[in-house]
Amino acid sequence: MAETRPSLLDADAMLGRHPRRDVGGGTVRELLAALDRVGIAEAVVAGMTAWLHDPRLGNAQVLDLVADQPRLHPCWVMLPGGCDELGPGFVQEAVAGGVRAVRAFPRDHGYRLDGVEAAEVLRALARARLPLLVDAPQADWASIESIAAAHPELRIVVGSAGYRMLRQIAGVLDRRPNVYLGTADLSSHCGLEWLVARYGAGRIVFGTGQPYRDPAEAVTRLLWSELGDPDVAAIGRGIL
Repeated sequence: MAETRPSLLDADAMLGRHPRRDVGGGTVRELLAALDRVGIAEAVVAGMTAWLHDPRLGNAQVLDLVADQPRLHPCWVMLPGGCDELGPGFVQEAVAGGVRAVRAFPRDHGYRLDGVEAAEVLRALARARLPLLVDAPQADWASIESIAAAHPELRIVVGSAGYRMLRQIAGVLDRRPNVYLGTADLSSHCGLEWLVARYGAGRIVFGTGQPYRDPAEAVTRLLWSELGDPDVAAIGRGIL
């Protein structure tokens, strides 16, 4: 990397206190301090409350928390439509609220991402051009490939891939151009370089997984990689 640092947009961050991990209070001030510590310009943030308690309440809280924070952009958590917990206008409300992406936690919230109940929400996300963020432990790769095939206009970013998934990842990325890979916990040795050489930097989205992952991990992996400056810059801003 050259001396000039690229502008980084963290697509994988959260606000709020985690009930089982000692990762700080999850406040806006703490998040901004973490961004400054590692040189991240902006972040797309969802809420711990939306993930671990009540998506409707947590989504509303996120809008309030980032309302006067130009560096922070809201991300909502989705639920399937079967129980009508978020209402039929969920995606329209997200767009109206300036939401930049939507996260799914199907394992934790007890539904199949490729099930009938989630299909209408996914179709609406594709129409609105809102990316879907989902961590690899939340949905198996067969489910991810299934929804990518069913909704080819939906951009799907898979994070927390770990270091033993490249064989599974490669097949899905080969077949589904609307599947992208997030950098949080993308820890295979030279895996980032291999992925960029095979698929291009446009298929990789920078994200840290903070606060339950130290953001320095993803920043260091990107900036100290063997990639050239244009690729690092492209990953740093990503499709968001």
